[in-house]
Amino acid sequence: MDLPEACIAHVLSFTSPRDACRLSCVSSSFRSAADSDALWDSFLPSDWLSLLSRSSPPPSFSSKKHLYLSLSRQPLLIDDDGLKSFWLDKLCGAKCFMLSPRSLSIVWGCTPRYWRWRTSEPKGRFEEVAELLCVCWLEMRGRINTRMLSPSTSYAAYLVFNLTPSAYGFEHQPVEVSVGIAGNDSDARKRSVYLDPNGGTRGRQQPIVPRRASLFNRARILGVEAGTPIPAENVDPQPPNKRADGWLEIELGDFFNEGIDDKALEMAVCEIKGGHWKSGLVIQGIEIRPKPNK
Repeated sequence: MDLPEACIAHVLSFTSPRDACRLSCVSSSFRSAADSDALWDSFLPSDWLSLLSRSSPPPSFSSKKHLYLSLSRQPLLIDDDGLKSFWLDKLCGAKCFMLSPRSLSIVWGCTPRYWRWRTSEPKGRFEEVAELLCVCWLEMRGRINTRMLSPSTSYAAYLVFNLTPSAYGFEHQPVEVSVGIAGNDSDARKRSVYLDPNGGTRGRQQPIVPRRASLFNRARILGVEAGTPIPAENVDPQPPNKRADGWLEIELGDFFNEGIDDKALEMAVCEIKGGHWKSGLVIQGIEIRPKPNK
């Protein structure tokens, strides 16, 4: 006896979107259930209506399956200022976000002498990117509320960036990255990484451009001496990955979102110990997406 479509859809809801699509080939009954709004509503996040209302204009869709596939292929800019991007992980349906550079807290980011805001090239998620002209104190932080993320999900955060042809200061000097709950520094997982794809491998002594006495005395106040090296054994040797969109990305850290508490997740990228000048870093944003299973 054939099972009712609603019953088949309920069973399929305990699988994954990919498995549901595969099982649609079993029979016409499975195909009908696998295309039903009842099934794909279970794969969509519970607040999908609220998220769509925050985009302008909200996307149109003919079915819940069409909406799911659309959100997994084409990110939406959300909120009035369009400073966040939202989409769904195609395999598991977890919510993904990218924070634009305008939504990040970048030290000296509003000072034209040190940072330049320009149109994104290659085409990025947002209209503007932040280009580092020259600083010796690099510090940027981004925050997202854990309630916005999917519950019971392991996430990883990534800095999405590029380096200009004339970039310097990142070849042999790593940066410190971290992910953790804001205000709980002891909870943040910190490590050092190279942003230059060839960082630490060129075999020559790192050139350090001295800090000018009239600028950036913040490091001196905090007791950090210019030119302080970071031992190579403390640096993650994994280079940045080249993305399909032409940008580079480096993992900042991971985080398991239980979905119980309402907290601010903070991601940071800092280089404040070396004391030398850096230039040519182009920031597209910080991306938060499910951590792939190894």
